[in-house]
Amino acid sequence: MKLLTVCLGNICRSPAAQGILEHLAQQRGVDLSVDSAGTAAYHVGKLPDARSIRTLSNAGIDITHQRARQVSPEDFHRFDWILAMDAENLANLQRIAPAGHEAKVVMFGRYRKGVDFGEVDDPYYGGEQGFEDMKQQLIKISNDFLAHLYE
Repeated sequence: MKLLTVCLGNICRSPAAQGILEHLAQQRGVDLSVDSAGTAAYHVGKLPDARSIRTLSNAGIDITHQRARQVSPEDFHRFDWILAMDAENLANLQRIAPAGHEAKVVMFGRYRKGVDFGEVDDPYYGGEQGFEDMKQQLIKISNDFLAHLYE
């Protein structure tokens, strides 16, 4: 199974989601390939935001191997699921999706009927608590998503 997590700049939410999904998949013993990208090219090649790195490090998750990149049309053919962090990025993904792709393009917090964790708020312009809140929300969403895939 191949997943792509997507936010705007690929330095806060989507790298955190990637790290959390990888960590939880490893704990469950499931084979999962996860990458992250942004719909904008603001931070291509850069590390995740230091606050995301610190917040996840405090939970035992290392995301310092990740580098920001922008979503490409090929991603819609390489990944099984493309998981948007909010409605704006979901709309951007739907706009750039090539015809004939088979990826399931969904909002991560609302990927199936009866489940609605909502949008993952962008903590970039806020303080440390926003990153902690983001982490907690992403852990809930990720656990539920993995349960959906593997249970």
